[in-house]
Amino acid sequence: MTVAARRRARRFGLRAETLAALWLMGKGYRILARGFTVKGGEIDIVALRGDSVVFVEVKARKNIADAETSIHATKRRRIGRAARVWLTRNPWAVTATLRGDAVYLSRWRLPRHVPSAYTLKFD
Repeated sequence: MTVAARRRARRFGLRAETLAALWLMGKGYRILARGFTVKGGEIDIVALRGDSVVFVEVKARKNIADAETSIHATKRRRIGRAARVWLTRNPWAVTATLRGDAVYLSRWRLPRHVPSAYTLKFD
């Protein structure tokens, strides 16, 4: 992949994450972090609603069906690693209900938020 293609992909991803964050805020979620990155993992969005801390993976694809099948086991492990670090830095959240949600995006469609879309793996 060329440098220009990587930049375009990064911009596309940031726009998708911004749209997902706005969508979640419209549903009453408070955004705690975006693009939380540690060695070996990343969380697109960390949000809070009620007593739930939600680790959100954002997937934008040509169609929603492709987006829904794109959170593989390796990705779940990476999210889990990053979530573990995020929790050590935010100890107040350890007693909260922890959930792995997804927001799927596709052109000309409203975002699709799926609570508990994947199981968090903290190994």
